[in-house]
This record gives sequence, structure tokens and C-alpha cells, in this order.
Amino acid sequence: MKLSIPLALATAASTASAHTIFVSLNNGAVGDGVRVVSYDGVRLPTPSHYLPTPTNAPQPIQDVSSTAIACNGGPNGAVQQTPTVITLQAGSSAKLTWRHTLTSGSNDVIDASHKGPVMAYLKKVTDAKTDAGPGSGWFKIAEDGLDAAGKWGVERLIASGGVQTVTIPQCIAPGQYLLRGELIALHGASSSGGAQFYMECAQINIQGGSASKTPSSVSLPGAYKASDPGILYNLYSGQRSYTVPGPSVFKC
Repeated sequence: MKLSIPLALATAASTASAHTIFVSLNNGAVGDGVRVVSYDGVRLPTPSHYLPTPTNAPQPIQDVSSTAIACNGGPNGAVQQTPTVITLQAGSSAKLTWRHTLTSGSNDVIDASHKGPVMAYLKKVTDAKTDAGPGSGWFKIAEDGLDAAGKWGVERLIASGGVQTVTIPQCIAPGQYLLRGELIALHGASSSGGAQFYMECAQINIQGGSASKTPSSVSLPGAYKASDPGILYNLYSGQRSYTVPGPSVFKC
């Protein structure tokens, strides 16, 4: 049977090895042919620590009801907390670096076929080194979906060399947080369970926040349903609209 062009493209993209991983926070020297160093404040799944030649990033998470949707895990093994907590100033810009593999450079972020949104969340915690991640308390601080010109957040991430820049809200309480970078690849999302979620969590300490607002929050898992219009989505249907899943972006 002859496949239609959009279906053929979706099939080819879904079988490609085109993963991605959030490898570092505010560290432009990581990647570019140098293996990512463990314990730099970003939690990496177990295989990232033990493979002698890391030729690919972890597998995507595709079950939105799994606890792995918070900070990874599941098929990728246990997520490793690290002894490092990165200090950020409230109101400052944070730069999350994404790479296809642990040794990829800025020209190898993710396959261009893996279009979709890019997001970031925070969760206030007592101790960023020990909080597991799943559960309540998450609020979204950034999202980049589909623009009026038909360009996706993933396309802009690739154009930036894999650097996702987000602003740390100035009005939140100071203290320790988990910072969750997330990318959703929609090339297989026309069927339930086909969307690919990529995420890691960084351990951070925010200084200088005014604590003048308390964000409403959601649970991970819980914030997403497999039937959400931004998760069950046909990338090849010619749609020019897209609803980024999850809560609205918190603003001061």
C-alpha cells in the first residue's frame, strides 16, 4: 500500500533516532564534543552516567500518567539527584542548553522533524537535592509553541543552538526550586500516546525574590491528559493553531 506523503513523513520521523536532553544550566561550555559532566546541577537519567560512549540521549516519556513525566526516569532508569544547587537571581535570565546527545555540539540539538513546543516549569521545594520531583507544586514560567508564521518552538530552539532562555519570576519567594525544562515532539502525536516528552530538572536556589505573589500550581503527573489538544495533535494536517498543554504561564 502506498503511503500518503504526510503519513510517510510521520512514519520516517517516528523511527528516526532523534532524541534530545537538557544538559546544562547557564553553562555554555558543556557539549560541543566534550562529554557532559555529571553533578553540575541538572539531574540526568542513570544511563547518562554509566555509558562509556554516550551516543544518544535518553528515550522520550510517552505516558503522561507516569511519574517520569516530572523529571524523567521510567525507561531511562533512576534519575540521579546531584550535590550541586545552582544559584539564580530572581528576575534574571536562565539559559537551558539542549543537545541531541551528551557529546553533541550546538549544531546537533534535535532532528528538525521533531516539531513542537518548548516549555519551562518551577516547583518550590524544601531541599532541591532530595525532592523527588513528582507531585504538586509545579507552575509554568515559559512556553513557546506555534507562531503566526507557522514556526514552532523547537525550530527556534534549533536556531538558537539549543539554548532555551527563560526569565526567573521576580515576584516569587526566594529559596530552593526544581527548574524543569521540557520539549514535546509532535511528529507521532496524531495517535494517543504518540507525543514524545523530553525533560530534565535542574536543582536551583533563587535569591532576591520579593515573595509578593504565590503562583497557583499543578501536579506532575496530573497536569496533562493524553487527549489534550496540544498532546493529541496531527502535525501534518495543515493546522495553523495550537494550544500548548498544561497551565497558563505564571506572570508577576
